[in-house]
Amino acid sequence: MDALNQSETAVQSIDAVPYPLAFNPVTTALLLIDMQRDFLEPGGFGDMLGNDVSLLRSTIEPCRAVLQAARQSAITVIHTREGHRPDLTDAPPSKLARGHLETGIGDEGPMGRVLVRGQPGHEIIPELSPTDNEPVIDKPGKGAFYETDLHLILQNRHIRTLIVCGVTTEVCVHTTVREANDRGYECLVLADCVGSYFPEFQHVALEMIVAQGGIFGWVSDSKSAISALLNQQEQRLSIVDCT
Repeated sequence: MDALNQSETAVQSIDAVPYPLAFNPVTTALLLIDMQRDFLEPGGFGDMLGNDVSLLRSTIEPCRAVLQAARQSAITVIHTREGHRPDLTDAPPSKLARGHLETGIGDEGPMGRVLVRGQPGHEIIPELSPTDNEPVIDKPGKGAFYETDLHLILQNRHIRTLIVCGVTTEVCVHTTVREANDRGYECLVLADCVGSYFPEFQHVALEMIVAQGGIFGWVSDSKSAISALLNQQEQRLSIVDCT
């Protein structure tokens, strides 16, 4: 194995709760969950439900900083979007009826049809727009593994560790982390990069992840993740310069 390959497979560490997480950048992916206009922008579905979208928008800058570091360090980056086919045939009737909403899934809203693929509200916010080489997973449910090819993509890239960001903490983030946990992935959730419309849910959801020694994974923050990602990049470049 040459020096470059040695550096690329070097184990790094991220400060986290309940204890530091050791990870290999080559087998690590950044997963950005549902950072969509419908959830984060005024006039979107979340706003129409009466939620304060500023609580979710506080995650944008930390997510953008982590995304930039992930791109610099060349780890896999994957985005997800929750939404349905235009004919709604992939949306369970119970989901469509739930809440007896005046404007619900599939109905016309300020950003087009709510949670329908191809509509303006379904798109990822411009601050975190995917590049051409970053897969986007369109999911019909809360979990990113349900009825998608996410597991296949991760397996094909030999991914073992997921750095998880996105919204909302107690719904799509938690569901995805639980699904990942059952499939053998190690999950690191960045507290300032995940958000909830309900502060009390945010706190409890993060506590649940790290309970009992990390029953679902680890919790850290954007600063720690960025430091670890850029540190491994510097080590790799240092070794390259010496060859």
